[in-house]
This record gives sequence, structure tokens and C-alpha cells, in this order.
Amino acid sequence: MAQAQSHLTISEVPNGVTRVVFAVRNILDESMIHQIGEEIAGLVAVSNNPKALISFRGVEHLSSTALGMLISIKNKIGAKGGQLRLSDIDPKIHEVFRITRLDTLFQIHADEASALKSFR
Repeated sequence: MAQAQSHLTISEVPNGVTRVVFAVRNILDESMIHQIGEEIAGLVAVSNNPKALISFRGVEHLSSTALGMLISIKNKIGAKGGQLRLSDIDPKIHEVFRITRLDTLFQIHADEASALKSFR
């Protein structure tokens, strides 16, 4: 069976941080969201103290299912004593985080540079 194409660009940056950047503009399809969640969860599973930065650069639309996936990833990272940061969120999407009060659950930064500085 062929491996599904990733919708993420993943790279390691200094201080043991894994940077995840969405390679798609619209994160709406449930099967895509499931695949993204599994891929990120796999990264978390192999780390003892995961540090992840998820960049939303270029993302224009995000479904409520994607928000649920992010909460699940945050919980998995937290259970391992890790840290998660979000960055580069479009103002319209950031408003959804604010309305749903998810902006109080996640550490959201304007850009990758400030997010990277926030890791301890």
C-alpha cells in the first residue's frame, strides 16, 4: 500500500524544537486532518520531552475538526512534559481561537522567531 502524501513540512531547528509547517492552505478535509494528527502524534511519540512549533503560515481556512486535532496534540505533548507553540496564524483564524477561548489554551506567537525564543 502506498504511503499517503504528507501535508506537512517538518524540520528540526536549534534547541531540539521540531518545526511543523502546513503545506496546504485549507485544513478542512477530515481524512487529511486525521493524517496530519497521526503524523504529528508520531513525532511526539518518539521524543521524551517534545518541543514543537506549528506554523500556520499560508493557512487560510481551518475546520473545527482541525481545532480538535490541535487540542489532542497539545494534550499528548503535555503528557510527556513537552512544549507546544503556534505561530503565523492568519487574523481570521486567530479570531476563531479567540472566540473559542483556545487562545488561552495555546501559546500563540505572531511569528516563528518569537515562538522559538519562548521555548525553555
